[in-house]
Amino acid sequence: MNPLVVATTMAKRGMLAPGPPQRTARQLLALRRWGFGLAGELRQAASRSPKAVAVIDEQRGAVTYAELLARSERAATVLADLGAAPGTRVGLLARNHVGAVEILFGASAIGVDLVLLNTGLSAEQLALVAAQQELVTLVHDDEFGPVVAALPDALTRIDETAFTTRLEALPEPAPLSPPARAGRTIILTSGTTGTPKGAARKTPGGFGPLVTMIDRIPLRARGRILISAPIFHTWGFAALQLATALRAIVILQRRFDPAQVRATIGDERVDAVFAVPVMLQRMLELPDDGRSADRSRLRVVATSGSAYPSGFTTRFMDAYGEVLYNLYGSTEASWISIATPAHLRRHADTAGTPPLGTIVRLVGEDGRDVPDGERGRIFCGNGLVFEGYTAGAANKEFLDGLVATGDVGHREGGLLFVDGRDDDMIISGGENVFPSEVESALIDHPAIREVAVVGVPDADFGQRLAAFVVLHEGHAVTADEVREHVRSRRARHVVPRDVVVLDELPRNATGKVLYRELRERA
Repeated sequence: MNPLVVATTMAKRGMLAPGPPQRTARQLLALRRWGFGLAGELRQAASRSPKAVAVIDEQRGAVTYAELLARSERAATVLADLGAAPGTRVGLLARNHVGAVEILFGASAIGVDLVLLNTGLSAEQLALVAAQQELVTLVHDDEFGPVVAALPDALTRIDETAFTTRLEALPEPAPLSPPARAGRTIILTSGTTGTPKGAARKTPGGFGPLVTMIDRIPLRARGRILISAPIFHTWGFAALQLATALRAIVILQRRFDPAQVRATIGDERVDAVFAVPVMLQRMLELPDDGRSADRSRLRVVATSGSAYPSGFTTRFMDAYGEVLYNLYGSTEASWISIATPAHLRRHADTAGTPPLGTIVRLVGEDGRDVPDGERGRIFCGNGLVFEGYTAGAANKEFLDGLVATGDVGHREGGLLFVDGRDDDMIISGGENVFPSEVESALIDHPAIREVAVVGVPDADFGQRLAAFVVLHEGHAVTADEVREHVRSRRARHVVPRDVVVLDELPRNATGKVLYRELRERA
């Protein structure tokens, strides 16, 4: 990336503001010694702003960067005592709290590969993932004791309370030195279509990835960032990386509660929120609290992880202002494109445009790029494309160094649109159909709160569409009314044959709809 672009962007976001010369020198030395991974980012922040608040935890209160560094080094000692060593894999099953953050930084500092486990895993799924990832140790929040109870005795397990007790009993450790082998963070894929897979994250080699994000999403140094997206999720983990690089104040809450988050934005004078789309949907469903003026400091609401219902982004910005930034990405590809408020006002359903240093191609069946307006498979390349799955899965397809996202989309007026998963397209009566076309039509129905559409086998047509709908409280709708609503807005061949009303859609811990469960039910 052009050094001038890097310097200009960092200056614009307040990262090059003058500071005490000795601290600035220590900050740069920390990055030189430790690199741009978690361990290095924490040390540069603690060197420059040791007494500044790093984390506000709902149970522990405020923790400074110096305190966070000291406790992370103790966490590293505890992990080593439990058998973790450079290159071994440790699992972390935890919600968003400062203790989990200490373990993240501690593991990075001693070269351990840390596997971030989805808090929604069943006991059976957890056992499978633990075996596939060859975990030697598992650290978990106390509440997950019943889930981990069935794991093999050979796997060392320690709960949050026991880990904290051991950490606080340690004397002040000697400062750590960079490990010979840098640790990796392994994030599980969502598992919405099968068993979650582990994707190893690259360690940034410089300021490029940070600049890519803050050039498009206007985060500032020493801001106040509420991370509601789970830290075990790619987006929550990215938020922690960005916040540490910016020496920001991170606000953490173990569980997402829409009313609590809305109140926290005002009470904690939040500048930025990182969330997943379903969280904003729940916030917008709340009755007006009359506190819109308290949100005057809010500049960024950054989301990723799944698509929004058609038109939702406009409704959210009408309520919260021009603050919504939506990143289209994946565990494997990191970021692909980012939609700004201006993009979303222009077209509520766009995925935006690729940020700095990112290449996106839309490729047809013949392997050539498709023209604007035509659908093609989406391939992406950037500085943090994953290095491959860690165990038990075939790797993603690559084309000229670009990774397949698994999605199909098109370009229109310079903007990218995602039409659906390339394996979601069904052929019904000889016609190609994407379920997302039907979902976007049905979400406009006044009685429908949420909708998911899947393809199921059909003896006559090969496949047919089944629509699963969740209704607003006090509303009712018949299957014929649902079909007529689609028929009046879309081609005849996309009208769903089956209509099922549910109390709620099945979702994983990050809010993604579990389409495989719907297909099984259909």
